[in-house]
Amino acid sequence: MRLGLALGYWGRGPDPRHLELAREAERLGYDSVWTAEAWGSDAFTPLAWIAAHTSRIRLGTAVAQMAARTPTATAMHALTLDHLSGGRMMLGLGLSGPQVVEGWYGRPFPRSPLTATREYVDVIRQVLARKGPVELAGRFHAHPYGGDDGTGTGKPLKAITHPLRADLPVLLGAEGPKNIAQTTRIADGWLPLYWSPMRTDVHQTSLADAPEGFMVAPMARARVCDDIAEGLLPVKAMLGFYIGGMGHAARNFHADLMARMGFADEARRIQELFLTGRREEAVLAVPDDFADEISLVGPRERIAERLALWRSGPVTDLLVTAPDPHTLRVLAELNA
Repeated sequence: MRLGLALGYWGRGPDPRHLELAREAERLGYDSVWTAEAWGSDAFTPLAWIAAHTSRIRLGTAVAQMAARTPTATAMHALTLDHLSGGRMMLGLGLSGPQVVEGWYGRPFPRSPLTATREYVDVIRQVLARKGPVELAGRFHAHPYGGDDGTGTGKPLKAITHPLRADLPVLLGAEGPKNIAQTTRIADGWLPLYWSPMRTDVHQTSLADAPEGFMVAPMARARVCDDIAEGLLPVKAMLGFYIGGMGHAARNFHADLMARMGFADEARRIQELFLTGRREEAVLAVPDDFADEISLVGPRERIAERLALWRSGPVTDLLVTAPDPHTLRVLAELNA
């Protein structure tokens, strides 16, 4: 199991620790470093900055939001950064949800998410393969565009720049069972949002047809500390926000995932509290068991035991969200 460093997206401003954490991860032998985006900082610019200050570590987006860019624009970002980094780029993509897509990007959330994802990846693959002009009679991503509001003069085009790698890895941050199953057919890897090494059966059917070499790369908060309850607080804060606030009360993919993992009543309670303005109570309502299962928190000996569970399943890459170099170092030693 390879280790990666997941830096996430910025909060109020850039985190001054991120570059040094990335450089330390490279020094410790971590395989990859990943950036993200929500509705503030973008995923590609910080990754380019990190690329300029590192030499070996692979670079990934976990995730870049599909609604933020057309698939050809995303392919341009990926092939450009792949060239500049010497072939280190991995493209992680996600649909996000209706609240973000319609509220932030001002466009409709696709009524057929699987079709929209499949078309998006198809276009990117065509750009990277560069075997001919991009052409797709798609429902969501038609190339050339043929809508009634167009001019009718669109021309199929092939990328001017020759991509460094036609097989640049594409990973998807899918959450629903059908979306995960499709991911095993159209992508090179899957980026689970929550992963419990104690509940791998939840995804067993969806991953049944995953090909050899398929990446399963979940993110997990990690912290070496003596006080487990204190160490879990950032995990619970994240879960409270995602499950309570990252989606509509009637349509929240994160809450649905928590329910499928055996915590349906708790997920509903978190939503109720968060959506009525009781955010601190929502965080406290996150079960310690759930927060603990999807993270690596506690003394070194405890983390060593938990890490063995992560290695025993289908996970190929553990993307660690760690607040300090000490935790990164301990994980590197334990995973050696």
